[in-house]
Amino acid sequence: MLGFALLLCLTTDASRVTVSADGSADFKTVQAAVDAAPAGGALIFIRPGIYREKLLVNKAHIQLRGTGSNASKVVLSYDDSAGTAGGTTKSASVTVAGEDFYAENLTMENTFSRTRALAQEGSQAVALRISGDRSVLRNVRFLGFQDTLYPTGKPSRIYFADCYIEGNVDFIFGDARAYFENCEIHSLAHQVVYITAQSKLHPEEQSGYVFNHCRLTADPDAKSVYLGRPWRAYSTVVFMNTKMDLKIAQEGGWHEWEHDGKPSLGTVFYAEYKSSGEGANPSRRQLSEAETKQFGLTTFFDGWNAAEVR
Repeated sequence: MLGFALLLCLTTDASRVTVSADGSADFKTVQAAVDAAPAGGALIFIRPGIYREKLLVNKAHIQLRGTGSNASKVVLSYDDSAGTAGGTTKSASVTVAGEDFYAENLTMENTFSRTRALAQEGSQAVALRISGDRSVLRNVRFLGFQDTLYPTGKPSRIYFADCYIEGNVDFIFGDARAYFENCEIHSLAHQVVYITAQSKLHPEEQSGYVFNHCRLTADPDAKSVYLGRPWRAYSTVVFMNTKMDLKIAQEGGWHEWEHDGKPSLGTVFYAEYKSSGEGANPSRRQLSEAETKQFGLTTFFDGWNAAEVR
């Protein structure tokens, strides 16, 4: 993996730098390293520690690689919310707008609801908002409560592999084309949990979420867990080969969300293929084997094989 990274740096204008919170490296903050990156991007190695900063990555070809023994050792953390920041989008601890972004072996979190009442007004608190096309995130932990992970931007393609994502209300939401492979999706304790709130607005949009070979888990006090609800009327979410180690709400697994006084479940595309575990239910819409081909990684991403990016 590192060998490929070194090759990448030799064949582009990217720089190699290291960040350490104790000031012993090239930079003390991740933002300073990003700000200093040249036009060709940067390979930024981050040493173990908690980096309490509101990070903005608005350049292309930025790579963030944690150097700890596991993803919990490098933590990009902030404490903000829709109420305190002036909107859900502004609440993000990490915002990525640059194309060809890569992150590996680290944690992104928003701690706002950890010590506060979870149901208070304006408690949407995003850990990562990402809109850069051809983004890849491997072995990254996303910690939050309401609105944890926000893959957005049409027609951005964003790939999550071997990640851990937790939250309780609409905690994976937005209108990007996002593909989740071998990820654990964990529902936190809450009276009603919505895993997804995908926001495809028009039938022709290139937008949707695919979960393939993932695992759904939940805290014991996660009461009614839904696979999702439509933030927009043509919401598109597919679960394939996913192990559902939790109870899914019996009312079809998907919750209605009306728009302009009109129901949306009649226009969404919600489907599964070979679900297993306690939450699996063949009465929910199932894909045929032929239908799954359109949700294969390379096809879903218009020929881009994100799995090869390391």
